[in-house]
Amino acid sequence: MTGADAGGGDRLALAVLAQYRMATTEQMHLILSPGVRIEQTRRRLAKLRTEGLVDRITMPQAGRLRVWFPTQYGVQVAGEFPELRGRRPSRTVSDRTAVRLRVGHALTVTETGLAFLQDARRRGELCRPLDWIPEVCYPVGGGEAVIPDALLYYRSGREDGEGSMLRAFVEVDRATMGPERLAAKLNSYARLYQYVPAPAPGRRPRQAFQEPGQEEEWRRHYPLFPRLLYVLEAPAPPASPPASRPYAQPPRSRR
Repeated sequence: MTGADAGGGDRLALAVLAQYRMATTEQMHLILSPGVRIEQTRRRLAKLRTEGLVDRITMPQAGRLRVWFPTQYGVQVAGEFPELRGRRPSRTVSDRTAVRLRVGHALTVTETGLAFLQDARRRGELCRPLDWIPEVCYPVGGGEAVIPDALLYYRSGREDGEGSMLRAFVEVDRATMGPERLAAKLNSYARLYQYVPAPAPGRRPRQAFQEPGQEEEWRRHYPLFPRLLYVLEAPAPPASPPASRPYAQPPRSRR
């Protein structure tokens, strides 16, 4: 069954990249198989690249850091996986230029998800790689939408015992937003909490005295409204040389 196990590892690696958008070699190693040598992860990514499923860019200003992302073909293949069905990746997820321009924030979001994943492993709780879902879109009417940096599923308590499922919208700020913009984001989540979609065209609105009115949109997806977590990164000290920060590292926040 060795070949089958290898295929499962390749599948998970592709699913993670398709869902996370991008990750470094080290991040992929810690997400997928921290208990083995990193060379195994490098070989797996190289194999997927040879098969045309993933690609990479190299960041020369960051010590030639390799950043992996799915190709259009890889997104198409991963989209057929049952665990990813219904997910809509960004239209530019496979564009090398878009990857390069988004790399700082996207890698910070990936690192934040990795922090929750590693914490769950240490605690014996349950948070699997695909329980971190970046950029889920929630319409709030008027052509607008709320798009958290990520949606987190985390089951507290021992994995083999009683526990409770925690859900959270996660926003990651790399010290780029002022207080007003942060407050505006809070207001957008308040709109999401209250948003009730309009009836479909040609369908009469429900009457309160006939039957219960329509529920808020979020209730179609969750039994309780997810928590809202902000991960705030402290700005670098002014004297720090740029080369010492190849990309923004989020604080290893804990629940």
